[in-house]
This record gives sequence, C-alpha cells and structure tokens, in this order.
Amino acid sequence: MTIHYGFIGLGAMGYPMAQNIRQKASPGSTLYIFDVYPPFCEKFFSECSSNGPIKIVSSAREVAENANVIISIVPAASHVKSVYLDKTSGVIAAAKNKDRLMLECSTIDAQSARELGETLKLAESGTYFDTPVSGGVPGAAAGTLSFMIGCTEPSAGIQIHPQLIPTMTMMGTPSKFFFCGKLGAGLAAKISNNYLSGTILLASAEAMAIGIKSGIDKHLLYKVIHNSTGQSFMCDHVNPVPGVVEHAPASRNYEGGFKSQMMVKDMTLGVDAAAAVGIRASTGLAALELYKESAVDPRCIGRDVSVVYRFLDGPE
Repeated sequence: MTIHYGFIGLGAMGYPMAQNIRQKASPGSTLYIFDVYPPFCEKFFSECSSNGPIKIVSSAREVAENANVIISIVPAASHVKSVYLDKTSGVIAAAKNKDRLMLECSTIDAQSARELGETLKLAESGTYFDTPVSGGVPGAAAGTLSFMIGCTEPSAGIQIHPQLIPTMTMMGTPSKFFFCGKLGAGLAAKISNNYLSGTILLASAEAMAIGIKSGIDKHLLYKVIHNSTGQSFMCDHVNPVPGVVEHAPASRNYEGGFKSQMMVKDMTLGVDAAAAVGIRASTGLAALELYKESAVDPRCIGRDVSVVYRFLDGPE
C-alpha cells in the first residue's frame, strides 16, 4: 500500500521538515500541503516537486481526505484546535478513518493535546499523538530532530501505529525518540526542556554581558565558560554575543532562529505548567517578564530570541 502524506504549517520549522518528508518518502507517495499563507505552499511546490508529487490544498480537511499520515506544526494551541477540530475546514470534518495517523509537532499545553486526542478518537478520525520536536531549524533541515512522543514505548506486548516511527525517522534521529508514557506527556517533557533552555539562554546573555563589560575579551570569556561549569548547549550554539560562535544567530544580526515572540509563548507555557503542579517558577517568572519586554523592543522585534543580549545593552 502506498502511503500518502499531509503536512500542515510550512513555517520556519515545518518547511524543512516537510522537505525531508518529500525527499525520503516513496516517489509514488503524494505529499499534500497546506498553510494559511499560500505563498509558502507555492514556494515549496516550486522548490521540491522534483523529489516527487506535491499537491497544494486549501484546508486541513482536504489534507485529511487524501493523506494516510498527517504532520502539523503551527504556532499555538488555538491554531492546532482550528486545524483539527474546525467542523468545516478541520481534520475532523473529513471522512472517518480509524487508520489515519496524526503527528502534532507544535508546542502547546498538554491539556489541549489530551482534549484533542480524545475528541478525534471519539470522532473516529484516527490516532493522534503529541510529538513535539527539539533541535531547531538546523535540526529540522538536517533531519536530526528529537521527538518527544505522548505514548508508551512500543514493545512485544504494546503496539503503536505502524507508520509512527517510520514517519518520525524521515525527520529525526531514532536514538532521540523519547516515548513519554501517555497522551500529553510528550508536551510536558518539551515544555520542561524549553523552560530550562529559555532561562539558561537569558543567564548566558547576562553572564556574557557582565564579563565583557568587566573588560574580558568576548572570545576568551566564551572559552572559559565552555570549559567550566557554566558550559551549556545554549551558550555553545545560540551564544548571544555577535561574532563569538560563527553559526549562532547573533553572528548574522540575530536573523533566523527562534523568534523572540515565540519565547514568550514557551516561557508562559512553562510557568503555567509549574503552577498546575504546585512548583514555584521563580526563575521562569523573572525570565518571562524580561522576554516580554524584549519582544516588543524595536531593536528585537522579529529577531532570534538571543537578541535579548542587545536588550540588556550587552557590548556588540
């Protein structure tokens, strides 16, 4: 049986993820694409049609009517609910199909994911998994993403949808597939990770600014941190000081990467998740307020979140 795929959301992450699906799927598989901004679809069609058939459709419902496997990645919970639950244009409006597989890769709250999964199950629309990803745009382009999956790890006695792992393997690295136990748990893991990476990035920006303003050469300071207890993925790959790490967004005037406005969303999810389980989110609350301020600063709007260093008046 030929598997046909659908991809909803061709933004900074979705576009390269969909490219990997088209490149690695069978040449006989059709990829159905939909985005609320049609030029993204037109560009994708123009750039990727040489790898196999692509069809642009006008709604999530049309994607579901044609695809056996659907992958989606959109900005927020309201968009996810529209994609899947809109009674006219959503996946739920398509014909029933218990075999349909849905991988929802957006970062939203875990409760919304549980509600979506249960609603789609009752409607016999297929099997929905929360499958948030980590690795950023570089990982999406390289096909090396991590996946946090809201279900139990498959074993001899536990079966999952047969296309789940093969589909994720087109976009990520199997050794970085983490089965988190139940619907919504993938997002709980993702939110916890984002809470940590967001606070570490801000601490890195503050620390670099302190050291440089104290007279330490920026390259030397980075080497000290990299080889000491302050070392972190964020400082190594998203270092907020221009010219310190060549591949970091800061070294291209904070272009590309993860937008400042999206960090406000992710830190809010983390703070809310903490409150829901009775954890005092002291660092997260402080970071959230500063990220909110930087996201509306004219120097920072639309740039990678590491531009918070500029907001702090760090030397560039």
